[in-house]
Amino acid sequence: MRFLYQAGIFLYGLLLRILAPFHAKARLWVNGRKDLLKKIEQTVEQGQKHIWFHFASLGEFEQGRSVLEQIRKRFPDEKIIVTFFSPSGFEIRKNTPLADHVFYLPEDTAGNARKFIELINPKFVVFTKYEYWYFYFRELKRRNIRLLMISAIFREEQLFFKEYGGFYRNILKNVSYFFTQNMDSVHMLKWIRITNAGLAGDTRFDRVVELPKEHKEIEVVRDFVGGNRVLVAGSTWGQDEGLLKVLLDNHKGWKMILAPHEIHKEHINQLMGLFPKALLFSKYESYSDLEKEQAQVLLIDNIGMLSSLYAYGDMAYIGGGFGAGIHNTLEAATYGIPVIFGPKYSKFQEAVDLLELGAGFSIGNQVELNEVFEALLADEKRLPAGTAAKNYVQQRAGATHIIMKYLETERLLG
Repeated sequence: MRFLYQAGIFLYGLLLRILAPFHAKARLWVNGRKDLLKKIEQTVEQGQKHIWFHFASLGEFEQGRSVLEQIRKRFPDEKIIVTFFSPSGFEIRKNTPLADHVFYLPEDTAGNARKFIELINPKFVVFTKYEYWYFYFRELKRRNIRLLMISAIFREEQLFFKEYGGFYRNILKNVSYFFTQNMDSVHMLKWIRITNAGLAGDTRFDRVVELPKEHKEIEVVRDFVGGNRVLVAGSTWGQDEGLLKVLLDNHKGWKMILAPHEIHKEHINQLMGLFPKALLFSKYESYSDLEKEQAQVLLIDNIGMLSSLYAYGDMAYIGGGFGAGIHNTLEAATYGIPVIFGPKYSKFQEAVDLLELGAGFSIGNQVELNEVFEALLADEKRLPAGTAAKNYVQQRAGATHIIMKYLETERLLG
């Protein structure tokens, strides 16, 4: 199985290198790793101890951000290194003040793991939610460096719990402690004889609960919204956008702030074709007063604003539910508005919870979207749903406190 794992790592990297000339993300992934270990050696102070945080992508960074912020605030002398697997995380957060250095994670090979860990000299290591790299985890265990998984969550269908999953179970055994999102994950780990786990909750709640307090007015958005009711559609994909087009055509009194998941030129052009009178956020000041008055859609053509946009919404539509899975529902829920999303949500505990509370609504087609939207037009339906969403977020904050207490009790900080 180890041979198959190594072959998979090699073939994945090879595929991205083949695609790089034709695919922007693949190109960033490949170029970001060219001479990477040499760059790290030239950048990082030799012998300096670091706390190493790794995130798969931007979503995981936001999930673990509250822990980073607390360490930075309470232990400012600690040196922190952040790594990303995906360009969508690295390119947006490569200059974050929460880290002293930000790098791509070198591919998971024995040589890379050994050299990288030698260079950054970790005091301890934090991974968020998932990503279990065999050689990195093995090397950390060999060096007796504490490895923590925060906001970890497990499901029965994962390889760890299959009869043939012994290789992957052994990767888990290199982890020093699992801070899980739910008790089901603790029980599943015990089922495979891993007992170094405890319930902490999801650190995303600690991050998103602060968003309304930190919210700053966005003048363009405020001007566009005026006194109208607003649907904020976040992280949308093609099928989501098609449904929203029909919905909006039938509700001319509403406005929509549309923040698609992909903002490359081709997709923005497609959306401008779908919503011909939409206003681009980046060009808003160039539109006439009449165009602004008549526009029903504000198209967000940048990344990083979405968590602030939900403050302007009466409802939220979260994209991704017709693809690999829905995106972040909590960033909308924290503002006290109901959330609507597609059918692929079962892997996301918060979406399941919001549905049970009557704060979230899953749709599978145009008819269902129309029905849910129509029902939520009534204040007596929409307002209680929004209140339930906000309460859900507030009541589940606290995972960061549990993790920080562990780090201090174990004397890993300071």
